[in-house]
Amino acid sequence: MAQNEPKIIKVRDLLTNDSLQIPSYQRPYKWTTKNVNQLIDDILIHKDKSEYRLGTLVVHNHFKDKDNKEISEEEYQKDKQNNTIISDIVDGQQRTITLTLIAYAITQKQDKTTEEEKALKSFDPKLLNLSFANDISKANIQNNYKQIERRIADFDEKLIWFFLEKCTLVQVVLNDISEAFQFFDSQNSRGKDLEPHDLLKAFHLREMNNFSTEEERKKTVEKWESLDTAKLSKLFSQYLFRIRNWSKGHSARYFSKNEVDVFKGVSPDIEENYPFAAMLRIAHFYVEEYNSSFHRNIDKREMTFPFQIDETIINGKRFFEMIEHYQIMIDNVKSKEMSERYPILKTIKTYEGSFRTGDKYIRNLFYCGLIYYIDKFGDKDLSKAIDKIFVWAYTLRLKLQAVGLDSVDNFALNRGDHSQIQLFKKIKETIKPNDILNLRLDTLTEIKFPASKNDKVKQIVEHFKTLKYYE
Repeated sequence: MAQNEPKIIKVRDLLTNDSLQIPSYQRPYKWTTKNVNQLIDDILIHKDKSEYRLGTLVVHNHFKDKDNKEISEEEYQKDKQNNTIISDIVDGQQRTITLTLIAYAITQKQDKTTEEEKALKSFDPKLLNLSFANDISKANIQNNYKQIERRIADFDEKLIWFFLEKCTLVQVVLNDISEAFQFFDSQNSRGKDLEPHDLLKAFHLREMNNFSTEEERKKTVEKWESLDTAKLSKLFSQYLFRIRNWSKGHSARYFSKNEVDVFKGVSPDIEENYPFAAMLRIAHFYVEEYNSSFHRNIDKREMTFPFQIDETIINGKRFFEMIEHYQIMIDNVKSKEMSERYPILKTIKTYEGSFRTGDKYIRNLFYCGLIYYIDKFGDKDLSKAIDKIFVWAYTLRLKLQAVGLDSVDNFALNRGDHSQIQLFKKIKETIKPNDILNLRLDTLTEIKFPASKNDKVKQIVEHFKTLKYYE
């Protein structure tokens, strides 16, 4: 079958395909009994039709040799006897698991008639060999199976035959993981659209395949799944994506699936024989060797990888470590303790106009600048850095009555009438904190706010006066 070309498959074909598997990067099985009942009701409603289409199955094909190493499709074709094709279910796993449970319940049905036995003739569902380690999946499978057992009591031989032979899916097979994820619009017909960070999770877990154990991948998935989705989305879209792009002079208004390549880099084995990769190779393998040393059993120390927010990413495990590293950093910057230590950090969250959309954009701009500074220079002269970055970011707030995301994006890139400096580019290029602390910023002589709204920014203005940036 040509790649991308849809093919209609029967439920029997789906469940007896021994190359299908549910990859570790998939989310847990979260269908409820309500979803199960709806699927069975749909089958019952359409049982007298010539065919009932259940939805779409998107599969990513990849290939392995006899040593379980990833190989190309061309290498697979040369020796099909010893090589293996693996079909990861990218879209349709919730429905596939449910169909498997229905099929299993039918095969276990007590006192089957001769006609029912005929309907099941030569049916050997290979997907019954699937195993699940996630506790959420296990619980939902157990609950749903009990309900399915009750419902399949209504399945006679005619309905069993209809289920296996006339219930169909549209299967699309792709050999490129990125294309596979971008091909479909949602995880399932009743699910929600995938976030860009979901695609990144899948990509980097795939990169771990040849460089980690199943246990390591399992722990990685469990830790990722434990993260709050909204918080993870904000980490990427409002912080990491903007800082990485602004530091390179690129616009960073919206993080979408088209921009996920911003968070892809070199493979975990770093085979690239380029000068730029030499430092990555040294740092990566030194940290690996240090942490796996026998001596760590004695001193109980662990070395963290020296991440830099604008560096080339090492795919796989390092990506997940990086995300955790920066989430902790951002949480610390926005913590109550930091706000109590540095008054400006408290003011930007509490002044009267802080709740407005434009003010939230400005606050994000400030945090991005501060996080980038800390990422490079740590807490060196942090109080002075906070003052400088505050004046830089909030100058835009005091110059404009209405602040939009486009205003902030242009300001960060030193474009437009209200720009002063390209702060992110300066931080990227400099090697001394003083080069940032000594940047010349304009002193404001007027505020572009109607007198009736001045109270909204009164506390901000007071800080500007204290810092001698407002006359």
